[in-house]
Amino acid sequence: MEKQSAKVCRVRVYLGFGSNLGEREQNIKAALRVIDEEKDISLHKVSSVHETEPEYVREQPKFMNCVAEGETSLSPGELLAYLKRIEKKLGRTGGERWGPRIIDIDILLYDDLVVDEPGLRIPHPRFRERVFVLLPLTEIAPGLRDPVSGRTVEELLRQLRGERQ
Repeated sequence: MEKQSAKVCRVRVYLGFGSNLGEREQNIKAALRVIDEEKDISLHKVSSVHETEPEYVREQPKFMNCVAEGETSLSPGELLAYLKRIEKKLGRTGGERWGPRIIDIDILLYDDLVVDEPGLRIPHPRFRERVFVLLPLTEIAPGLRDPVSGRTVEELLRQLRGERQ
């Protein structure tokens, strides 16, 4: 009898990257390289890198930010754990919330899944209020819909900027 291989389900994910310590753009590129080497994740599109002012905690260096689209067979929890390991591997240490960091990697969207568990919320709970997320996300996927509001990321960006629809 021929052995059947199990089909692995892959879902589309969007990840946000930020860095404001050291060689900021190189930190992001290093994170992208490490992720792309993972067999359970493949990146397909990466936005350009944008320099942005810090939010929430203003007295810190400017950030570099980008967004990547990819596919994964990891569950949301497995993906989060993997991304946290990458952050640690690249030198991230604990610190002030929203404070300076060598690398930050967030799960922005995981297919159209909505998750609200301790330590894991998808879509990212603040992605709709962050130009530094919506601008690069709009660059690579303007028609992508927020599974909570039903609005496209392009619409969310225009709304955030106070532009007419």
